[in-house]
Amino acid sequence: MSTLTMKFGGTSVGSPEAITRATDIILKYAEEWDHVAVVVSAMSGITDLLINAARSAEEGNEASYREAVATLRTRHHQTVEALITDQADRKELLKTVDAYVDEIAALYHGVHILGEITPRAMDTISSVGERINARVVAALLQQKGITSEAIDATDLIITDDTFQNAVPLMEETQEKIDANLKPVIDQDITPVITGFMGATKSGLTTTLGRGGSDFSAAIIGACLDSDEVWTWTDVDGVMTADPRVIPDARVIPVLAYTEISELAYFGAKVLHLRTIRPVVERSIPLWVKNTFNPDYPGTEIVREAENTPGTVKAVTAIRGMSLVTVEGTGMMGIPGIAARTFSAVASRGASVLMIIQASSEQSTCFVIPTISVPQVIQALEDELALELARRDIERVWALDGVVIVTAVGVGMRQTPGVAARIFGAISQKDINVLVIAQGSSDCSISLVLTDDDASAAIHQIHSEVIANG
Repeated sequence: MSTLTMKFGGTSVGSPEAITRATDIILKYAEEWDHVAVVVSAMSGITDLLINAARSAEEGNEASYREAVATLRTRHHQTVEALITDQADRKELLKTVDAYVDEIAALYHGVHILGEITPRAMDTISSVGERINARVVAALLQQKGITSEAIDATDLIITDDTFQNAVPLMEETQEKIDANLKPVIDQDITPVITGFMGATKSGLTTTLGRGGSDFSAAIIGACLDSDEVWTWTDVDGVMTADPRVIPDARVIPVLAYTEISELAYFGAKVLHLRTIRPVVERSIPLWVKNTFNPDYPGTEIVREAENTPGTVKAVTAIRGMSLVTVEGTGMMGIPGIAARTFSAVASRGASVLMIIQASSEQSTCFVIPTISVPQVIQALEDELALELARRDIERVWALDGVVIVTAVGVGMRQTPGVAARIFGAISQKDINVLVIAQGSSDCSISLVLTDDDASAAIHQIHSEVIANG
């Protein structure tokens, strides 16, 4: 028996027209596969609306959160009225929508009174868009003749209690899916499951972090032992570069799991980074497809893609970064400096994206988001105060406005000449590279550049190395 798990992102279910298109896709593949499981996001913009309104309530801005509640109600009412033709079904669905909106309004009022919102409360609030949208999609499928049922992922995905960025507990999740989802599918019912969310063992709602609907689909697809997992978005697949930067970027037909992991880590927005792991562990092919161009094959992501060693498949960038440097001739040979440096960075919760140390041990550089720099510099100066006073460390400083540009492709490290091609391409435009790092994964080379040089470097790598590769 074949099983397909499909996830539809916010833009793919973001309007009555988009939801109609998504359900047409579901209808088509429900006829071709024995079983289909569907995971849906909130309508585009709804999660941001819910979160921003919660912040307004916390700040005491009653008018703002009440306006958001009215927008939430109006947008979903208009969607239901546009899609559901049977009067009784429409009335019942609108009643369900109103119940969710009223619950959110009550939560906002509580936040307004207390002047505080907890991560636990934010998870309950921010996941309401998925709860409503799953019921809208399921109702439209029913109207089109597919037996369907909306299912909250709180009954399926069990997580720890790290609210707003919860970690799934896979053994408990498998048990829940075996008990609560597989029997539904075995009855030839098409489940429409809320993405983005789960629950603790005690039943408290959690969320998997922004972009977590991809993660939800991969978890569910893995636990169902699906033959394939498809994520539907608003682009034709994973591109060789950001098409907003490189208009002639093209779709990559096949990528290895390691390649998509590198792309996701270094800024590509098509997939949530943690999506990869559940499907990797079970060798389940993952496809990225376009809801608005459903006949296009998209990108297939597999354990080991057939590659020409050394081929650069894509280039991506992370902006808004700073290069922090700890330097001094007295650092040489002093045990524990690196450990203390990164312990100080970790104490401020900063995410380190790259680390580079000179072989002479006279300097250590690392890249972090610019927003974290003031706290990190202060933490380093506090931790290394004695070394700074003795001049063992001469200074701790940051260069803001840098970008990590990363070229990705399997086999780059073992293939002579790949780095030369990349640096030859950017040298044509007199671009200065601040820092270079090659990933231990064998499929990426990262360059740290100034923001002024980044776009030109991306164009050069794409046109000279990828397009002509």
